[in-house]
Amino acid sequence: MLTFLAILILLALLMAFRLPIAFAMGIAGFVGLSLQLGYRPALAVLERALYDSSSSFILVAIPLFILMAELLTAGDVTRRAIVACQAWIGHAKGGLAMATVAASVILAALVGSSTASTAAMSASAFPEMRNHNYSNRLSAAVVSVGGTLAVVVPPSIVLVVYGVLTETSIGKLFIAGIIPGLLTAAGLAIVIKIIAHTTDQAPKGDPFDLGKAVKTSRHIIPMTLLLVSVIGAIYGGLASPSEAAALGVMGSLIIVLLQRTITFSAFNRSVSGSIRATVMIVTIVACSAIFSNYLAFTRITQELLEFVATTELSREVIMGIIILILLVMGMFMDQLAILSLAMPLAFPMAMALDYNAVWFGIVVTKTVEIGLLTPPLGLNAYVAAAQTGVPLKTIFRGIMPFLAMEIVVLLILLFFPQITLWLPALMLN
Repeated sequence: MLTFLAILILLALLMAFRLPIAFAMGIAGFVGLSLQLGYRPALAVLERALYDSSSSFILVAIPLFILMAELLTAGDVTRRAIVACQAWIGHAKGGLAMATVAASVILAALVGSSTASTAAMSASAFPEMRNHNYSNRLSAAVVSVGGTLAVVVPPSIVLVVYGVLTETSIGKLFIAGIIPGLLTAAGLAIVIKIIAHTTDQAPKGDPFDLGKAVKTSRHIIPMTLLLVSVIGAIYGGLASPSEAAALGVMGSLIIVLLQRTITFSAFNRSVSGSIRATVMIVTIVACSAIFSNYLAFTRITQELLEFVATTELSREVIMGIIILILLVMGMFMDQLAILSLAMPLAFPMAMALDYNAVWFGIVVTKTVEIGLLTPPLGLNAYVAAAQTGVPLKTIFRGIMPFLAMEIVVLLILLFFPQITLWLPALMLN
C-alpha cells in the first residue's frame, strides 16, 4: 500500500509539473511495475502493454472520424450548417441562441471534439449574436455549452476512447449517445427560452425569410445524408464503427470535392491535423494500459471489488460517490485524462455492481462533459474566452443556468437507464 501511495504521489507531481497526462501515467506505471516486479519483468510488461493497446483494430476509427471532421470543416460545410440553422429559427426571441444550439448538434456529429466545436461556434455564431444585440454573457455561454454536445453526440472521440479502454461496443455507445445528446440540446433550448423571456439578454431576430432558409438548407443536405448513412450503417449492423468511419471519410471527401470548397493546402492541413490528434489519443490509450497493468499487479482493483461485494452501502450510493469523484476531477482535468485515470478502477466497480457497460459509458461521458463547464478549469469557457474576448468571469456567470440543466439531465439518465439503452437494444447485430 505504501508503494501504491508513493506512485500516486509521483503521478500527481508529474502532472503538477505539467507533464502531459499520457507520459505521466506511463512513467508512474513503469516505475510502479519496476518496484513491484523488478526492472526486466517491468520492461516485458511495458512492451506487451504498448503493443496490445495500440494495435487494436477499433483504434482505426479515431483517425478516420477525426479526418472526416477535418475535411468537412476545411470544406466550409460546418459554417454553412450554422447559417442554415440561423435562417430557420433565428427570427424568434432568443432564436439565434437556439439556432446556435441546433448548429452545435450538427457540428457535434461532424467534429466529435468539444473544444473544436466551441472554437468554431465562437468564430461564427458569437459575432452574429452580438450583431443582434445579444448580451456577451449569454452569447459566450451558449457557444461554450453548445460545444459540450460533441462529447455525447456520435461520433464522439470520448466514446471511442471509453470503448477502447473498457472493451465496450463502440457501435452501441454511439447509438446510446443519440437520445441523451438530443435531450441535452432540448434542455439548453429551454434554458435559453426562459432567459429570453425573463431578461433582456436575447432580443428578437430579423423577420423570417422562407426563401433564405430553403436556399441555405440545400448546402447541408449532402452532409445530413452522410451523417445518417454513417450512423445508420452502425445501427443496422451493416458496418463496424471503423468501417463506418471509412465510409464517412470517403463521403466527406466526395462532398467537398463536388462543392469545390476545399483547396489542396486545406486538404494537407486536414490530414496533418488528424494525425496530430490521433497520435495524442493513442498515446493516452497506450500509457493508460501501462498504468492499468500496474494496478492489476498491485491487486488494488481486486481489493476494491471485494469491498464493493462486502460493503453495506447500496449500489446507488457507490455510484453516486463515483459520479461525485468524476465531477471533482472534471474541475481540474480534461475528459480524456479523466477517462484514462478513472476507468481502470471505476469501470470494474460499476460492473461488479451489475450496471450496464453502455449505460455507464454514457453516464461517465455526460459527467466529464459537465466538467468542461465547471470552474476553475472549464476548458470550453477558456476556449470561448480566447476566441471572443469575453472575460472568463462573465462566461462562467452565464454558464451557471445551463450547468444546472446539465445536472438535471445527468440525474434523469441516472434514474432512468432505459432512456439510454432503448436504441441500442433495437440494434441489429
